[in-house]
Amino acid sequence: MILHGHLDRVLTMTTQQLETRLATLEEEMIQVKRLLLTKEEMPQIPWWDKIAGSCVDDPDFDEAERLGREWRRSAQDDWLDRGD
Repeated sequence: MILHGHLDRVLTMTTQQLETRLATLEEEMIQVKRLLLTKEEMPQIPWWDKIAGSCVDDPDFDEAERLGREWRRSAQDDWLDRGD
């Protein structure tokens, strides 16, 4: 088991080594908390605002848009034909 290797290392560490390791982990935790708080304070940009305009002048996107429009029209026509 992977944890067993870590446990062996912890069991063989001196008190000073454990205190040093704990201080390092505490400092890293402070840094992680700072990052999380900073991220929460930042205004979140909706995903659609991040990608808006990313397909401008893209011929593949234009073709996909055209095909989608064509399909919707044919589906609507099929639906209207069934109603008669």
